[in-house]
Amino acid sequence: MKILAISDRPPRENIKSILSKNKVDLICTLGDLEEYDIADLASINDIPKLGVYGNHCTVGYLENLGILNMHLKVFEFNGFTFGGFEGSVRYKQDRYARMYAQEEASEMLKNFPRVDVMLVHCPSYGINDEPDSLAHQGFVGLLEYIQKHQPKYLLHGHTYPNSQNLVTKYGNTEIIYVFQDRLVDIM
Repeated sequence: MKILAISDRPPRENIKSILSKNKVDLICTLGDLEEYDIADLASINDIPKLGVYGNHCTVGYLENLGILNMHLKVFEFNGFTFGGFEGSVRYKQDRYARMYAQEEASEMLKNFPRVDVMLVHCPSYGINDEPDSLAHQGFVGLLEYIQKHQPKYLLHGHTYPNSQNLVTKYGNTEIIYVFQDRLVDIM
C-alpha cells in the first residue's frame, strides 16, 4: 500500500500532480500545515485521508478538508490499523496549541490499543528528537507505547534529524520521518 504523507511544510509540488504520477492508496497529514497549503485535499474524495494536528496548527483544517482526525482514534484500512497522536511536548503556555506535558501524553497513550501504523506529529523521546530542547523533545509516553506494542510503522514530522542522526528502525518498528511530502510503501 502506498501512502502520501505530508508534514510541516507544503508539498514540493501540487498534490494533484503527485497523485497523477503515483498510485496512492491513502493520504496522511502529520501536522504543522496550513489549510491553504493543502487545500487540494478538499476535492480529493476517492482516497481516504487521515491526519493529526501539530503544535502550530489552526484547529479545524482537518475537518474542513475532509481529513479524519486520528488523535487517539483507530481506523482500519486495507488490512492495517492506523492510530494517531497530535501535538508536541508543551514548551510554552498557549491554550490554542496542541501541546502536552510528558505526564499527560503518557497517561493518554497508556491504554491506547496496538495499531500497525502510528501517525504522530512529534516523535518518541530519543528517536529523531532533540532531548535537550523542550520544543523538539519527543514524547516519553510514545516511546513506552512503541516498546510495549511495537507497531510496524511510526510516521512523524516536527523535528529536523539529519543523515547522521536519523533513526529509521527501533526494535520492530520502522520509523518514517516526513518533511514536506513523502511517498511511503507499507507492507
